[in-house]
Amino acid sequence: MSPVQKYAIGAGAAVLLSLMIFGTGFVTLLVVLGVVAAPVIGYLMLDPSQRERLKRARKRGIGR
Repeated sequence: MSPVQKYAIGAGAAVLLSLMIFGTGFVTLLVVLGVVAAPVIGYLMLDPSQRERLKRARKRGIGR
């Protein structure tokens, strides 16, 4: 399973769980945006050298 598929499944589970807990509305939207935005903001906060290092680690596989 690719990393993108893992993220999609995790995001889907988060959406489903938040809808079950909070119902529909503004709070659910905030939770979903938080789940999606947190990794993106974390990646954008990296220096260019750290991003390159992360790309190399992804390419060769972490732990190999």
